[in-house]
Amino acid sequence: MQGLPWKVAISLESTLPQRASLHPDNAKKFHHGKGYGIGHQWTTMVVILNGVLIPLRPLPSYSERYCREHTLAYQTEHERVVEYRNTLMLEDSSGAYDPRDVIVFAESGYEEKKIEHAIVNTRWHCIRALGKTRRVTSETLDLTTSTSRQWCHMATFFRHHRRRPWTTIRLLTSGTKRQRMACRIRHTMGSLRSVGTVHVVCAALRKRPDGRRKSLACHDGKATARQIMLGYRLRGAVELFHQDVKMPLGFEEVATSGFDSVQSHVHWVYCAYIFLRMSPPGVPPEVKAVGDKQRHIQKFLVNKGKRHVLQKLSHIGGVERYKDELRQALAAT
Repeated sequence: MQGLPWKVAISLESTLPQRASLHPDNAKKFHHGKGYGIGHQWTTMVVILNGVLIPLRPLPSYSERYCREHTLAYQTEHERVVEYRNTLMLEDSSGAYDPRDVIVFAESGYEEKKIEHAIVNTRWHCIRALGKTRRVTSETLDLTTSTSRQWCHMATFFRHHRRRPWTTIRLLTSGTKRQRMACRIRHTMGSLRSVGTVHVVCAALRKRPDGRRKSLACHDGKATARQIMLGYRLRGAVELFHQDVKMPLGFEEVATSGFDSVQSHVHWVYCAYIFLRMSPPGVPPEVKAVGDKQRHIQKFLVNKGKRHVLQKLSHIGGVERYKDELRQALAAT
């Protein structure tokens, strides 16, 4: 993570595969993205270390009915994330590390006090997107005003601080063309309700000044506004990960009604992704995309028999030995 004060990044995201059958087990209704969906929601946590994405064990979401039928204690998605965080051994993936070198990215859907406290209590830093109704205040009001009167919504907060000038920053796009994207930001130190002091940033594309704005909060007070923007862009790696497991690896291509089979399918997909990311034999190192690696492996397996024949013939006396092997095979049939 060049140019950033952190060395290890953890991204938290949820995905909802399309419903594979009419009545799958453990399916329920979720508010996902711009609308509602029915199916199995999975919470994905990935570790980004030295530019390498390492997926952690995915967390399934259980319905109340499924928990009653299988004698399980029902937990919400946020409660399962907190429990997973408390039992997570990050040393297994990154080795020994300083907690202050870890940054966590989370969307506004994970605005939960328990999740934020679980991250802060381990001395990790966090960059999270804030909803418009999230309550925040300035440092001055936090010290001089009573708690019942100081809080205001995120959109109202930056209207109160409209005297702060907009600053233009340019970020490189993630496409094949090395272009720059101009953004304008307004930032200040504030206090987030139930969390504490944070660095608040309001960002918008410069070409669309009246478009949608993004509000971010960072627990690391030493990080600059540009570093917060650059760090939050790393969250796009988990979106690319979802594309790789859904399209080339068949994350959604499961048509079973039992949820145990669904879990096995998802875990095998993750294993296939890790295997392909390790640059398996027969794949040139310059091939980076998961789909391209998958096609190279298929060609390697098709030509495996021909490679075996070529290896036999290249040995000393290989022609005669290969003829004897063919005669034995024909005689056995």
